[in-house]
Amino acid sequence: MGLRRGGARDLLERREHVRQANFLELFVDLVLVFALSGVVGRVVRDLTDESPITRWRSLVYLLVLSMPLIWLWITTAHITSWFDPRRRKIQWVVLASAFGLLVMASALPGAFVERGWAYVVPYVALHCLRPLVLLPSVAGHGLRDLYLRSLPWCAGVGVLWFVGATTAGNVRALLWALAVTVDIVAAQLRWPLPGRPRPPVSAWAMDSGHHLPERYQQLLMIALGETVLAAGVTFTNQTITPATSAALVVAYLSTVLLWRIYFYRSGQVLADAVAAATDRLAAGQATGIAHVVMVIGIVTTAVGYEIVLTHPTDPPRQVWLAVILGGPALFLYGRIRLERVVFDRLSMRRVIAIVILAVASVPLYFAPPLAAAVVAALVLTGVALGDAHHATGRPPEAPSPAH
Repeated sequence: MGLRRGGARDLLERREHVRQANFLELFVDLVLVFALSGVVGRVVRDLTDESPITRWRSLVYLLVLSMPLIWLWITTAHITSWFDPRRRKIQWVVLASAFGLLVMASALPGAFVERGWAYVVPYVALHCLRPLVLLPSVAGHGLRDLYLRSLPWCAGVGVLWFVGATTAGNVRALLWALAVTVDIVAAQLRWPLPGRPRPPVSAWAMDSGHHLPERYQQLLMIALGETVLAAGVTFTNQTITPATSAALVVAYLSTVLLWRIYFYRSGQVLADAVAAATDRLAAGQATGIAHVVMVIGIVTTAVGYEIVLTHPTDPPRQVWLAVILGGPALFLYGRIRLERVVFDRLSMRRVIAIVILAVASVPLYFAPPLAAAVVAALVLTGVALGDAHHATGRPPEAPSPAH
């Protein structure tokens, strides 16, 4: 549709040649690395507690603390995908989002006790205020209806966030878990309102065929970078022994394997697949969900690395085994979903790998954490080798998204 130049609507004129993230967006990425590192540290603290209830509860904390951070990053990436990130108004929005992430990250250690408000207020304020700031720039565009519909949902869910902040401990975690679930599900449904048809634009829609897919690729690199950071910092504070040295090697190699499995080949040609998709709304939603699942899997894997580095030969605990094997399994599940988006097929290698991890959890319950990490690394190696064998002697596979 036609847009007037020189006015507020010019913000919406996304230049397709502005395909890569600018330096301001990369600044947001740095803040997210810090934030995810804080989540890992907070969860590991409870995973090593003597109380079994506290250890298992930490898995809920992992989701409740990481999902709002990831969702805030994703919504910021969508803003810089729809709007021209070189314009001053958009830059201020991005800077405010980065500061909000920073405040939330600083509140992570005490998010379920005395610093709950510092975690909630930036999140709710950004989700409610950013649409108001951008509304003058989307008159006559499908985003206007989408942003208007998001406001009553944001206000309603914001009450749930704030009520959670007035409680503590498990009650707060449950209320926040419900709030972030409603946030994401409502966005998937395009913030439905009674008696009004769904808008033609989705919260997951990709206006740019390349910018947002590349931002999702960078989101994976952020998560992988955080795992290297967590492993390195943890190893620095440990006594160097054969067991801790082996744990560091396994953690690093596993991270490299996660990177290799992601980028071959779906992650590598994701932008081309999105550009070729006939339904960008569906492709955008499926791509976003797949990356959220993979990032949660990587963060869980990072938690497992810290457990292995600090307790490599200790007696096993069920919840430790759940994160050491469950993190890679969750990542592989997200990668299966991405394969559907890019090639419209089921990746049997990854399905088999998940089954092997599940079966291996039974005997590994009687082995130390380092043994579980080695088995997970071997399974990931098998997937990577299977990918390499599939590519041998064949031209690079072109994306074939569903039509």
